[in-house]
Amino acid sequence: MKEVNKNIEIITPVYNEEKHIYSTIKNFFTEYENSSFSISFIISEDGSTDDSINIIEELQKTYPIKLITSPERKNYTDAVLLGLRNSQADIVSFVDSDGQYDPKDLRRLYEKLEPGKIVVGYRHPRVDNIFRLIISNSFKRLYELLLKIKLNDPSCGYFMAYRKDVQKIIEKEEIGYLKEGFWWEFYAWCTKAKLIIVEIPINHFNRDYGNTVVFKIRKIPGIAYRNIIGLFKIKRLISSSKSL
Repeated sequence: MKEVNKNIEIITPVYNEEKHIYSTIKNFFTEYENSSFSISFIISEDGSTDDSINIIEELQKTYPIKLITSPERKNYTDAVLLGLRNSQADIVSFVDSDGQYDPKDLRRLYEKLEPGKIVVGYRHPRVDNIFRLIISNSFKRLYELLLKIKLNDPSCGYFMAYRKDVQKIIEKEEIGYLKEGFWWEFYAWCTKAKLIIVEIPINHFNRDYGNTVVFKIRKIPGIAYRNIIGLFKIKRLISSSKSL
């Protein structure tokens, strides 16, 4: 039986999400207003040029939110790592800021959580367009081939773990090589650390506004090249690394 009154700290990177961030955060706090556990957010803001920061600061007046700001745009991976490294709670989780994840699924992740395990969602059904699915599945096959890790959805970041189980991973100097594919890398290091990865199906919603930056068509050749080279680099790093 799970302990009551545990706090789950949710990491959320934000870059120009003024259309989504208010409803994303508010929906989570509304869902867990009367729950056996509490939630708080660490928002890692990555140099937004829209009204995202003002919206977050308004949310801070009502909800427990820690805001970490960046004066300029870095990248998704660095923003995620900055949030994770600032976590203080016993349990850490993650959601993107664009409303694609269902707050109700956080409870399902929590129900499966145990020490030594990381609980990971896989989007089922996944509602992305066919082009994005083809790109993602192709990279997934290469991931499985090179790193011998078979996951349903290794690009999904909706996870939960005890912070002590992932602390050494997120503090490693070597992590963060894949700037557009952090979760592929993170789960590979979790496997190296001999954490048991437990997968559960989760809901997946379309973005209401805009597109994910990673999958803008003109950027795909460069992203694909960097990620393929990156996978080979990660394989070498993990193979040569001592046990965590």
